[in-house]
Amino acid sequence: MITVTEKAKSKIEALRKDANISDDFFLRVAVQGGGCSGLSYKLDFDNEIKKGDQEFDESGYKIVLDMKSFLYLAGTELDFSDGLNGKGFNFINPNASRTCGCGESFSV
Repeated sequence: MITVTEKAKSKIEALRKDANISDDFFLRVAVQGGGCSGLSYKLDFDNEIKKGDQEFDESGYKIVLDMKSFLYLAGTELDFSDGLNGKGFNFINPNASRTCGCGESFSV
């Protein structure tokens, strides 16, 4: 399961509203190859469930991951920071053995 902090949910909803994306879209969280540590995180809005997708309801908010990404991200918390030390989404991933300095990529 992936959890999403209230601050991250607020930012996701603001992005959805700004882009005029309808409520039938959900948040797709994924892992892809790349970044300075080997794997990077990807967030996007989607409205199509694919075979093997894992679906979670996080306080009324739907989050979907493909099975491969789920294996890397199980137990992860998605947060958002807008402080002086950086702005953006942060993944607190208990499965990562190493994370790059910017926090956008990891390895296991």
